[in-house]
Amino acid sequence: MPALTPELLDRIRSRAAGYDRDNAFFTDDLEELRSAGYLAPRSMLETARDQRLLARYAPATALGVNMHLVWVGVARVLHDRGDTSLDWVLRDAEAGELFAFGNSEGGNDLVLWDSLTMVERVEGGFAFTGTKIFTSLAPAWTRLGIFGKQIAGEGAGEVPRLVHGFLRRDTPVTPIAGVSTLDDWDTLGMRATQSNTTKLDHAVVADADISRFLPIGPNADPFIFGIFSNFLLLIGSVYAGIADRALELAVEAVHRRTSLKSGGATYAHDPDIRWRIADAALALDALRPELEGLASDVDTLVDHGGNWFRYLAGAKHRSTEAARYVVDQALRVAGGGGYRSSSELARLQRDVLAGIYHPSDPESVHSTVAGALLGPE
Repeated sequence: MPALTPELLDRIRSRAAGYDRDNAFFTDDLEELRSAGYLAPRSMLETARDQRLLARYAPATALGVNMHLVWVGVARVLHDRGDTSLDWVLRDAEAGELFAFGNSEGGNDLVLWDSLTMVERVEGGFAFTGTKIFTSLAPAWTRLGIFGKQIAGEGAGEVPRLVHGFLRRDTPVTPIAGVSTLDDWDTLGMRATQSNTTKLDHAVVADADISRFLPIGPNADPFIFGIFSNFLLLIGSVYAGIADRALELAVEAVHRRTSLKSGGATYAHDPDIRWRIADAALALDALRPELEGLASDVDTLVDHGGNWFRYLAGAKHRSTEAARYVVDQALRVAGGGGYRSSSELARLQRDVLAGIYHPSDPESVHSTVAGALLGPE
């Protein structure tokens, strides 16, 4: 039986507006999803389809749990390619542990190629000091994936290196030395994710929980491929799910609205409205084969070589941009009721805007594609 039953999805949708209104974490959703086995490992294709469906009912819940599923997906990508170093992540996820993504840093536009967080070698592990932003699942994580830079000569060899690892806390209320969460998540949309800022002050990751030592700059390590493939395709799937719901609401609205000018006929018969909805559907229809095709390619170990990052970044870019377009068309055809702050479409409009802030941004996407086609600048 699938984890996302119609009954569970309906309950999740019924809570979404309240979480948004109260700027509250999706606690009840998370507990139900955990009990249903939704945190457990599965294929990339299954995960992408599930996330698109979940986002159709509660975008912020889907985006929040996305960060857990990214780390589970990284471990799965490595395992499928013969690397068992993160198999413990798969076991922890199966047992109900919650992973969060603590890599984003304000002012770091190199994303995973460098870090502003400093790392020092200490007895039994590595101490991280820095600030991580957009830490979704901040109130609930039990495992936090982070990375930082270790300076040359301090156990790092002759050149600086990047150190990736996972912080552990037994429960969300268990204190963990050197880690503090700021109460600073008050945003336009995606409010239930509670993606608070995380401050690290000599927070120690044990040696056993260090996942990678990598050079500064781009590299082809499967760990990095796992992060990019899961993050970009699952982010794209979430925003495609938002667009699915927006189109559904638009169709409902034009079948309900009537036109006095047309003698009481519904707007479903208006040629201009029909064109708008058809155009939105055309944009949305292009996403499924791309997202699911690439997800299947990850699962089946298809080798796209140097084009992988071009394809992945492009898929995320097209998904978030198409979702914004579909929501905009839905608002245009739904009438003035969609402009009320209490309407679901108004919430979708606020939620979908978050898509422009996730890596890779449009500038990075175009740089990636240009580099693949034209070589370095």
